[in-house]
This record gives sequence, structure tokens and C-alpha cells, in this order.
Amino acid sequence: MATGTLQVAAEAHDTFPINGTDYVEFWVGNARQASHFYRTAFGFQLVGYRGPETGVRDRASYLLQQGKIRFVLTTAIRADLSPDAERIAEHVQKHGDGVRDIALWVDDARDAFAKAVERGATPERAPEVLRDEGGEIVIGSFKIYGDTVHSLVERRNYRGLFMPGFVAVTPHYAPDEVGLQYVDHCVGNVELGKMNEWVEFYAHVMGFRNLLTFDDKTISTEYSSLMSKVMANGNDRIKFPINEPARGKKKSQIDEYLDFYGGPGVQHLALATDDIIGTVTTLRDRGVEFLSVPTTYYDDLQKRVGTIDEPVGELAALGILVDRDPDGYLLQIFTKPVEDRPTVFYEIIQRKGARSFGAGNFKALFEAIEREQELRGNL
Repeated sequence: MATGTLQVAAEAHDTFPINGTDYVEFWVGNARQASHFYRTAFGFQLVGYRGPETGVRDRASYLLQQGKIRFVLTTAIRADLSPDAERIAEHVQKHGDGVRDIALWVDDARDAFAKAVERGATPERAPEVLRDEGGEIVIGSFKIYGDTVHSLVERRNYRGLFMPGFVAVTPHYAPDEVGLQYVDHCVGNVELGKMNEWVEFYAHVMGFRNLLTFDDKTISTEYSSLMSKVMANGNDRIKFPINEPARGKKKSQIDEYLDFYGGPGVQHLALATDDIIGTVTTLRDRGVEFLSVPTTYYDDLQKRVGTIDEPVGELAALGILVDRDPDGYLLQIFTKPVEDRPTVFYEIIQRKGARSFGAGNFKALFEAIEREQELRGNL
């Protein structure tokens, strides 16, 4: 039941308080169609819209919500209409559909931005005030790995839907939610030799601590391996694992991602549920495809992880993995990539006390990913 090196929780020294993940914005080729996919397959609700009909001529954005999770899907309408639209179009051409912004909810965006820049963050967007009848939001952003950014969002004086520019929508088509509750963690893939650079960035700029470390002996198979460090803020609401490839006989999943994404970026988002069997059953019935592991994984499951509440037969039928650490256990499963490029995918996770990330499953997971890589001709 290896779980990597679990660091003793250090005293929090956050550079600025973070209340949670505010939203995740994807830049995509066709936001209308992407919105339909996330609603139909993942049970997100379309609650807001910004585009030409609301006075924004160069791009369209769809606001999706489920539990505390907010996704914003944005597409350029015409790249020649503005520098912003051109940047979105270039991002999609280079990366395919992908995460542009992991936005963080803070109490004071101006103060947080100033402190981050003072500690070495590169500004992307200086803090500005956005206003409408719901009040005002302050938002600024700085760059992280690749073409990804963190926006800092201050909401204390806003009572509107989401942020100025968006209008509420109530579509006739509203599939039931699937039980997703919040963003558990966001995983970034960076180039060989860059993991520690970004670990130091989060430690120095944002005051995060190294919660977990996995070396290439922990996460490896006969053919490939990777290294990973998990950075977390003081209240553990924000967790950012950072992966880099390690040398192996064949190309790792991180190498494949970097090749097809065109550089560093967000590899996957882990979305939490309180009922993983129900959530995964519904997702599978709606067409979401998951990685599978050999049925032998379940032969000695309870011997490896101890007593669990869930029927092993149901877990085996769905391909849900289980791991335990000193604080409890977790259940997890990973989708196949949701784009034609083998880049972005999702993890569905249910925590029953466990604070780790399922290192006891890494070998089975890695082998499952390698089987998919081999089918694509990328191993």
C-alpha cells in the first residue's frame, strides 16, 4: 500500500489566504459543442453565458456548474476581432482544447497579486474592477507553467451570477447531475528537469508546502516512469501535483502529453464525489470511457487495503481502484482522454479519510495508460 512520502503537515505560511478553486477556464475550438458534451456526459448545468448577444463580439463563454465546481468554456469567434480572440485561437491551434486558467478565490485580489509578483510571479493581467448591477469583482492573473495562468478572484462585493458580462440562462435541456462536488486537485505536466523549478515557484511565490513526493521508483512500470510532487496550501483546499517524465525504455504518458499538447499544461482534474459507484455508473451509462485494469487487481484487494464499505464486486465491475493511507482510504478511477489528442482527462475520486493520492494504484494505472498509448502508437 505504498503512498509515497507523506510530509508532516507544516505550519501554514501561505503568501495570501485562498478560499478555494473559483473556476477552471478551458479555451476550446467550439464552446457550444463542448458545453453540450459536459452537460450530457458529466451532468454539468449550463447557468450562464457571455458572447455577442451580451455585447462581447470577439468570443463566447459558457458557464457550467455542478456542486462547487465551475467550468468556463471559451472560444474565439473571429481571431481578427481582438488580441484576446487571437490569443484564444492560437492557444487552441497549438494545444487543442485545454485548461487556460485555474482561478483561485481570494479575499483581496490586489494584495494577493502584489505579493505574488513581489515574490517572482510574472503578471498576465493587472488587477481590474469589473462592475454590473450585482456589484463588483476584482480580478488579476499571473503566469504559471506553459500557457496556463492563475487568476485571483475577489468576490466580497459581488452578489451577481458569476461575474460581470455573464447573463443567466435556463436551457430546456438540463440532464441530471451525476454527484460531482468539488475540485479535489489539478495535475500539471512539465518538461524533464522542470518539476523542482515549479515546486520552488509554489513554495516561494505562494507559500505552499510539499505535501507528497513520488519518485521514479514509486511511479513506474517495465517501460516508463515519472516523478511527481504535490504542492498544497495551508488549508489543503488547493492541491497541485506537478509531474515530470523520468527516463525509461519507452515514452511515458508525460512525454506523450507534452508532445501532443505542445508543451506544459494541465493533464487532469480530479473531481470529488460522495458516491463514486453511483457517479461512475451514471457517467459510464452516458458514454464516458474509463481506463480498465485486469480483474486480478481485485483478487486480493481487501488483503491489501483492509475492510472497506463498498462491495468489491461492484468496484470490479466498474474498474474503480482503492488505496489506503494512515488516515483512511480512497476510491478513484480515471477517464480516457476526452479530446482526440491524448491530453486532458479526468479522475473521479471519493475520499474516506485518506489524504494521499492512491500511490498503491500507480502501477496498475500506469500499465492501463500504457495499453492505451500502445493502441495509439505512442508508447
